[in-house]
Amino acid sequence: MTTRKTTAKATRIHIGIGGWTFEPWRGVFYPKGLAQKRELEYASRQLTAIEINGTFYGSQKPATFAKWHDETPDDFVFALKAPRFATHRRVLAEARDSVERFVASGVLELKNKLGPINWQFPPTKQFDADDFGSFLELLPAKVDGQTLRHAVEVRHESFCDEAFVALARKHDVAIVVAGDSKYPQIADPTASFVYARIMGTEEANPHGYAKKALDKWTERAQTWAAGGAPDDLDTYARAAPKKARDVYLFVISGHKAHNPAAAMALIERIKAEQ
Repeated sequence: MTTRKTTAKATRIHIGIGGWTFEPWRGVFYPKGLAQKRELEYASRQLTAIEINGTFYGSQKPATFAKWHDETPDDFVFALKAPRFATHRRVLAEARDSVERFVASGVLELKNKLGPINWQFPPTKQFDADDFGSFLELLPAKVDGQTLRHAVEVRHESFCDEAFVALARKHDVAIVVAGDSKYPQIADPTASFVYARIMGTEEANPHGYAKKALDKWTERAQTWAAGGAPDDLDTYARAAPKKARDVYLFVISGHKAHNPAAAMALIERIKAEQ
């Protein structure tokens, strides 16, 4: 058994999609006739993670988070898109109330299934070290005894800067890796986990990606889990110390109808390597 396989077992590679409610998935990903209210139950048994997008647009009730927790397997994970009210503002240092309101909104009802929180910034937001540093100071590492993991999704080329990477590492915040995307790619590992969103699924491929591309993303996920960094993605700083990391990889956008198939193909490859 190789070192990479051993380390990948010790860490966790979570793979999934964005949301679970999408009409074109019905009768394709979801069995024909499956009740809509059972779609999360079904999806969570085919995938190992889901990124919730609804929290980006508005708050959910604590009972809703508790329901999602109860409908999914013990080892399932939800990543949450943080509210745009915190990230879509001119002065990030003024986001404290929005951050605190979100953390107190009931997300802890997900308990052990609460994965990273993705703070996504608009493409127009440029890097300002002081202001961005002030924002990262607002992100709590722990609430009511529960550890929180934070990732930042930046989409302006000004963030392709060693200073930004250093700032993220200082706060143990992951930089979301944009895969097969029009947005800048910053693949420097900066936290105790890696968060990737891959956006290149195509209608022509039944599994979203060609076999070679699926193999490549599998290899990248395993490299991250083993503590390394893929040598074919864009980085802007010195290599981080090698240490095993959890990996969260979501198949997002692209030809969305094929995203579940792509995620399941990646999961099968990961299982085959363990």
